Amino acid sequence: MFGIFKSDPTKKLQKAYERKLEQAMEAARNGDMHANATLTAEAQALREQIEAHKSG
Repeated sequence: MFGIFKSDPTKKLQKAYERKLEQAMEAARNGDMHANATLTAEAQALREQIEAHKSG
């Protein structure tokens, strides 16, 4: 009954994933390829967590 009030952790992870990709894109536009690589790796880690939540 109270399950409708629980927040979905996948949605939070998805928003964080999209935010990291946007930050990586901005870093690439500014020519900071090191930050781009770091942010892309962080986004990939978030993507793996999302997939783990969906499958489990």
